[in-house]
Amino acid sequence: MNIAPLKIKLLFFIGIAFCTVVKAQPGVSGTDIKKYDLVIVGGTPAGIMAAISSARLGKTSLILERTSHVGGLPANGLGATDIATRGATTGLFTEFVERVKKYYTDKYGASSEQVKACSDGYHFEPSVAEMIFGQMLAEHAGKITVLKMRQFDAEPQNIQIANGKISRISILNRDTKKQEDYEGKVFVDATYEGDLGAAAKIPFRVGREGKGEFNEPGAGRVYKYWQGAEGEGSTYQADNAVQSYNYRICLTNDPSNSVPIEKPLKYNRDEYVSMIEDVWTGNHTGVQMKQVTTAMMEDNRKNLANGGVTKIPGDRWGIGKITNMVTLPNHKTDGNNQHMSFISTDLPEENWPWPTSGWAWRDAFAQRLKEYTLGLIYFAQNEKELPESFRKATREWGLAKDEYNDNEHFPRQVYIREGRRFEAMYFFTAHDATPVSPGKRPPVHPSSVTASHYALDSHAVRKREPGKIHLDGFISYPTAIYTVPLGVMVPKQVDNLILPVPVSGSHIGFSTIRMEPCWMALGQAAGIAASLAIDNNTRIRDINNSQLQGTLIDQHATLIYYKDINPSSLDFKMVQLMGLKGYLPDWEANLEAPVDNQQVAIWNKLSGLKTRFKPGVTTRKEVLISIYKSLSKVR
Repeated sequence: MNIAPLKIKLLFFIGIAFCTVVKAQPGVSGTDIKKYDLVIVGGTPAGIMAAISSARLGKTSLILERTSHVGGLPANGLGATDIATRGATTGLFTEFVERVKKYYTDKYGASSEQVKACSDGYHFEPSVAEMIFGQMLAEHAGKITVLKMRQFDAEPQNIQIANGKISRISILNRDTKKQEDYEGKVFVDATYEGDLGAAAKIPFRVGREGKGEFNEPGAGRVYKYWQGAEGEGSTYQADNAVQSYNYRICLTNDPSNSVPIEKPLKYNRDEYVSMIEDVWTGNHTGVQMKQVTTAMMEDNRKNLANGGVTKIPGDRWGIGKITNMVTLPNHKTDGNNQHMSFISTDLPEENWPWPTSGWAWRDAFAQRLKEYTLGLIYFAQNEKELPESFRKATREWGLAKDEYNDNEHFPRQVYIREGRRFEAMYFFTAHDATPVSPGKRPPVHPSSVTASHYALDSHAVRKREPGKIHLDGFISYPTAIYTVPLGVMVPKQVDNLILPVPVSGSHIGFSTIRMEPCWMALGQAAGIAASLAIDNNTRIRDINNSQLQGTLIDQHATLIYYKDINPSSLDFKMVQLMGLKGYLPDWEANLEAPVDNQQVAIWNKLSGLKTRFKPGVTTRKEVLISIYKSLSKVR
């Protein structure tokens, strides 16, 4: 059965539904200026979630998106969700994931290969991500307005601030080339770059802190085997280097849906030639190279000359040598940079100006990166000095024909891993994501707005250097599930601005927060915080934290993670709030276990109460509920 027409029809009808969200009522300068509760710059997942969470509290919002598509990176190839512990981050993010799985189940059947490949909704095609975001927005058409092709430039004339509050911003309509003005009660910077915050003159950082500033692992200049130890050349010194960007390319080996990679107009073979020897010898950047001898590499060369494949431990083959691929439904992949290679789809060094540059420079770099990426694949598929067996394996892959039909089947957005990092009410470092002792949690933030989990993870900042074991700054260090305080996105200088994407933190601290699930959760919290500030006529930093957390939990957000409790549990809210107050420091709430004298003594000291119980009979749950109710009455 040919499913392509069915997919086209479905996307057509979803597009009709989504169009109901987009209201062509721009605030053109010189006319009546449109006013909203929230003005959100950036149609990223965080921006979308801010709009939805506030809409569910009755607030109106405007999303201003620079491109002709919303959804940020998940709608542009990042289909393999970056989260180390599923269930650590929930709320609207989980709702998105569940909708993805339902889409594949409804369309292909519960036992289909597509449902298996979607990995419970955590893996998805770019077009499906955009469709799901569109559906979620369309359900709040009366509250959310989406305007596309609206560009905000980080210039002071584009923002009006009086008495510590933003009152109006000006944007460029990229279609009409005219300025438009919009007013709001709260403004949200959901851009990957932090352009709105910069225009508001919020202090920010770009580059890497040295290890001496916060004593973080991986800080400063570091060369490290992948999954191995730091090596020679690591100085840990601060610099202005920005971790590299790439495109998350959607590739397929399905001949019926594959578009061949053509040589780009500005193809430069010299950029890729060092890969030739890496392929022949099996050289790579993994820790396995410590055990690889010269004799093994020469044997590999002979094997490849005879039509074989690499035998070097840890080496990748074919397209996997230049892209790290995760399987998506319908024989597609999320092709990221290959962390085991010296040359891949990242383009270090050249992206450093991006965070603070204007859009003319950014667009030029985006085109340069596109040509570099296509040239890389073309080289791997066609370069005659590469082994024929390698070229043949690489030629199995092409661009997915049914993705990005308006952009030559290539992603429309660069993967901006890190832009500006603002200095807000709380500055997040690696220590906020690192256990206080082995097996324990990282520090628990009582003002947490989400739990999250990913490694301390940064891509390279410099290109290949002779004699180095890896690219400078390509690092990963383990973390444990942590809490993220509201303060990382609340600036000190402006009362009605929230920064859920360009959050406050060090380069290493930011390297774990920067994943889309966490950004979605922060966007959800931003929408609720904005709504509470409006309702109570207060500054964002002065909102009632109990109200914020209670509303987040009501929207099924996880603020502190427990292995044995999830948002569907009847005791979820009580456990969340008591956990943040320090009553449940372990990874399990263990509610049904009998309570002992020592535990009750600790809880009584925390609460100032004298709880009655029967040792060995009364459960932990019963005592906690009693304390929880008493504390709620006091509040």
